[in-house]
Amino acid sequence: MKQKSNVELFLDGLKERLSEDNRLSLSYATGASATQLAQLKRRYPYCPESLLELLSLINGTYWQEYGEHTITVLMLGSDVFEYPYYLKSVEQILEENNYGNSINEIYGDYDDDMPELIDNAIDPDINIDLWLCFSDCMNNGGTSRLYIDFNPGKTGKPGQIIRFLHDPDSYKVIAASFDEYLQMLINDDYSFIIADE
Repeated sequence: MKQKSNVELFLDGLKERLSEDNRLSLSYATGASATQLAQLKRRYPYCPESLLELLSLINGTYWQEYGEHTITVLMLGSDVFEYPYYLKSVEQILEENNYGNSINEIYGDYDDDMPELIDNAIDPDINIDLWLCFSDCMNNGGTSRLYIDFNPGKTGKPGQIIRFLHDPDSYKVIAASFDEYLQMLINDDYSFIIADE
């Protein structure tokens, strides 16, 4: 019997824990086409296979239209438990226009507190638009976003997952790879899921 992939295991556990309404919404989702995935791969040649697999099954949950249904399912998390996240579609990822600047260019001569807010595994001179933004948090990304970084700092690893958090702005590596990120969510027992009140 074929062993399930990390993505399949993640989705199995997710569906078990989602509310009935969110499970129903997610059931309308379909995967990105081979053409769409190829476009993503062209833009981000080092896009991890596990993200491509996830998008091949669910092409986004961020106000994403599937026929007559528009779904908004918070299906991802981070180390900031107050903010669950949507999965962006291939189209949304490709349309993403960050800043065209590096962290250093955005913040200029930051004060003494800023180094603590930028993980030393991140290269602050790399343009943020080189990162792949695959997820926005529940308030449309204004508070937190998740990225895959292919150009890390000296202590980082290509493909590491960066969590951006606003006010005060901080950039932290929360996993060394997308697979490790999914495993982190599984190990945390999907604690990002907010129970219906």
